Amino acid sequence: MGLLLACTTQALAGGVVIDKIYHPYVHPLEQEVEWRAVLQDRQPGMADNTQLYRFAYGRAISERWSVEAYLVTEKSNDQNFRVEGYELELQWQLSEQGEYWADWGMLFEVEKSATRDLWEFTTGILVEKEWGKWSGTANLYMLNEVGSGATHELRGQLGLQARYRYSRAFEPAIEFYQGQDTLGAGPAILGQIKLANRRKLNWEAGVILGLDSASPNRTLRLLLDYEF
Repeated sequence: MGLLLACTTQALAGGVVIDKIYHPYVHPLEQEVEWRAVLQDRQPGMADNTQLYRFAYGRAISERWSVEAYLVTEKSNDQNFRVEGYELELQWQLSEQGEYWADWGMLFEVEKSATRDLWEFTTGILVEKEWGKWSGTANLYMLNEVGSGATHELRGQLGLQARYRYSRAFEPAIEFYQGQDTLGAGPAILGQIKLANRRKLNWEAGVILGLDSASPNRTLRLLLDYEF
């Protein structure tokens, strides 16, 4: 667990740990447009009211692989709205759903700062297990930075989600996050709206409360994902 206690660094994406929980599945032939927002109020060593927004386009490139490109923007009380960085993300579905005791996947991500000579490389393990109407998901990441001002130290992040699949349109959940100066937990809700021609709109919202004095007091995360 020591690797999960991340050091304080000038991390990309504002050093924000709380974000989307990834599921280890790739949907062949699908494309998507995604918008994500993470809004946190106060955290020691961070600008007040940090707001991080991601805009993305992605698509499956095979039955097991998908790729997604992100534009990352940021705003806070100390700075105006600006482009913070660019991300390229590859997701790999390792096992078929139900093939083993849990479903497995991996995530590979490269992020380049738009304002500094700084790169961040992320490798993640994605695990999901179902028990009746309950689903448990774990995201375990290792991150490393290179470039000017980078510490070249490995950092760990953990995201956990337990959700109850009440209906396709409404799934209540509890989430937990641990990472760089962040330890938090709180409720979330997820849902999916089916549209014409097999198109779908996925939505998520969560409120994560800090569990120690180093964490953000409160973080709101939002997601809209249009699949076609």
